[in-house]
Amino acid sequence: MRRQTFFDHVMLILVLALAFYVAVIPHLSSPYPVHIDEWLHLANAKAVQAADSTTYLDPFSGSWIVSPGSNLEIGFLLFWGAFQSISGLDWFTIIRWFPAIVFMITVLCVYALARREGYGWEAAFFASLIPTTVGILGPGFLVPVALALPFIPLSLFLAFNYRTWWSYLLIFIFTCFLLSVHAATAVGLVIIFVPYILLNFRGDFKRSLGIALALAVPFLALFPWIFRMLLPTAKELLTPQPVPVYVDLPTILSHYGYLPTALSLAGCFLLAMRGGKRDYGLVLGLLALLAMLVAFFSFQYGIEIMYERGLLYLMLMLSIIAGSGLAAIRGIQLPAKLAGKIPPLLARKIGIILCLVLVGVTLAVTIPDREDTPYYHMIDEEDYQAFAWVRDNIDNTYNRALLDPWKATAFVAITQKSVYTRIHVSPLPRDLEAYQFLDNGCRDTAFLRDNGVSIVYTRDACDNPDLVEVRENVYLLR
Repeated sequence: MRRQTFFDHVMLILVLALAFYVAVIPHLSSPYPVHIDEWLHLANAKAVQAADSTTYLDPFSGSWIVSPGSNLEIGFLLFWGAFQSISGLDWFTIIRWFPAIVFMITVLCVYALARREGYGWEAAFFASLIPTTVGILGPGFLVPVALALPFIPLSLFLAFNYRTWWSYLLIFIFTCFLLSVHAATAVGLVIIFVPYILLNFRGDFKRSLGIALALAVPFLALFPWIFRMLLPTAKELLTPQPVPVYVDLPTILSHYGYLPTALSLAGCFLLAMRGGKRDYGLVLGLLALLAMLVAFFSFQYGIEIMYERGLLYLMLMLSIIAGSGLAAIRGIQLPAKLAGKIPPLLARKIGIILCLVLVGVTLAVTIPDREDTPYYHMIDEEDYQAFAWVRDNIDNTYNRALLDPWKATAFVAITQKSVYTRIHVSPLPRDLEAYQFLDNGCRDTAFLRDNGVSIVYTRDACDNPDLVEVRENVYLLR
């Protein structure tokens, strides 16, 4: 027993190291934030810090007030803003390394959930391979969904193993936290839990009621802006929605891995055969998520954000259940007649050998795939040095800039000065106007004055006597 425990702990340490590496891959090629959402949250977190309030001036437009009701991820900004203030760490250090640390915590929570069922490190292993992509985000970015992921296995662990008031209180607190950080994950948690609540309704009504209240009360009572969104959201479910062109269910499952997916299907079968409310709860929770995603992908009914982020919840549940499939292979024992025909050591360890072979094959396929995943970089070193110079040398007399709209989000995050326009998903007419201004040599002074622009940044030619070049590529309006 001690030998098995030692082996499990060694495997857990290796899996945690693997999780750290997989999550840090997107940031290995650049010291700066990678995804536009990382720059977006950095800009807002700095604005929250500057205002010392959850109500603050929008850092991009500089013209309207952001409140908790209009920013459903305010808890994320408060969490990392407080952490940065207390720790004193540079923001770029936090963004580059701490997603990997949070992901290690996620994987550790998966281990805690699955260990009691006999497949702890196996489930943690597959969870450590959850990909990070530009379309669905993931554990490699400092984004709300990555911070929210640990609370899914942690809540399941509490619900499966305890039936005391404090366990329901913790699930209640976790749900409150999720609603303030990433409401979509709170909804995903409810979807996962619904089958387990129904399974306990007859035989263990108190547990069913306790979990249901812990999940429902935060939606209905503590967050009025969430409550006001329930009816419009319900109506949205009845309206066909376009499937995002940059991400689809089959592609993500292939990216996650065919072998982990196959082991998850085997795990579903084994857990269903074994029975028990916890096992059924995991399988049916996975199927509930899958049904939601298939309905959106196939029939276009649902909510886009739940589809995009739901793919991550699906892969997390697949990982947990795939662990049970791998553990079943590890426990294989050969029949006596067959065992007698091969070396005794091989016969005794055949399950472990097969298990490690599958782990090796999974790593051989998955790690190169994770390393080859394409990521974009919004700015380079030259841009950063120019933006940092603006931050350190240009006062608030000049407070609105025009530049390449694709780089504008990073500009605001670094300088905390507003911009004329920025691209978030795809160019809008205002963005095209900015490109036209820059392409024409920045000659239209009236355009700048009419829109309150006093700073221009461009690495192309700028031919306007009303603009003074105060640093290479940085111009101020006279």
